[in-house]
Amino acid sequence: MTQGTGPGAVGLAWAGLLLASLCWAGNALVARAFHDAIPPFTLSFWRWTLALAILLPFVARPMWQHRVQLRQAGWRLLLVATLGICNFSVLLYFAARTTVAINLTLLNTCLPLATFIGAGILLNEWPKRRAWLGMIVATVGLLVLIAQGSGAQLMALTFNPGDLIMLAAVIDWALYTLLLRRWSTYFQLPPLVLLGAMIVCGVTLLLPGYLLELASGQHFEPTVDNFAAIGYTGVAASLLAYLLWNHGIRVLGVAKAVLTNYLMPVFTALLGYLLLGEGLQAYHWLGGAMIFAGLLLATRPSLR
Repeated sequence: MTQGTGPGAVGLAWAGLLLASLCWAGNALVARAFHDAIPPFTLSFWRWTLALAILLPFVARPMWQHRVQLRQAGWRLLLVATLGICNFSVLLYFAARTTVAINLTLLNTCLPLATFIGAGILLNEWPKRRAWLGMIVATVGLLVLIAQGSGAQLMALTFNPGDLIMLAAVIDWALYTLLLRRWSTYFQLPPLVLLGAMIVCGVTLLLPGYLLELASGQHFEPTVDNFAAIGYTGVAASLLAYLLWNHGIRVLGVAKAVLTNYLMPVFTALLGYLLLGEGLQAYHWLGGAMIFAGLLLATRPSLR
């Protein structure tokens, strides 16, 4: 926990991380549902362009006022924008072309392990034994979801190219999260200013890929559904979720924040139930309960 934060701030940070995971679970559903309608670079470019258009009126002057700090962040800011704004979204949308939404969120749960190891190597912050134990319990709950309560289903699990692309996206996101923490002294900026600067860099980096897709004849039809998909990804999965995620890292630290990724498959199942009419089975409840138990075990304060 960051020094100077009280219980109220910690509770809000946890609530924000849960909401961010819910937004990204919805993003995975959108990515899969529109993988034929909107090309990957196109969706990424317009997602972040919309986010920038909404944010810029509020951050243009503050960004100019903090231009010295932004210049000092320099290549570090460009690198985290490349990882978190450009690479992750493009990899996610390419992965969605050949794998299903639940696989996108299930593979996202590899993030805690990748981040735990990376935090030890890059930050010298090895999680405590309780955090590892909680992660193991949550992982078992995740396996219950994957296997749908059946050992035979788990043994028959196969992977496709989209799954491997999503695994690369997870590693990319883990590095983004760790570098935000490692270079926190360079990013001592108002949250909206930092996000705005990252989005400016990200949109610039995405532009060549978007133009190449247009040149190759790949584009999207201007339908209500397509605009709604871009609207959701630009507002909920970009502006809202990124602000909440970056704030959660500052308040709680990397090791605790990334554990909320275990809830993404649970949220995906709930969204499928609410939006698509997909039934919730016993294994959904059992796996979800174990994931919640693992998170509580890993994050509750030690008794002294």
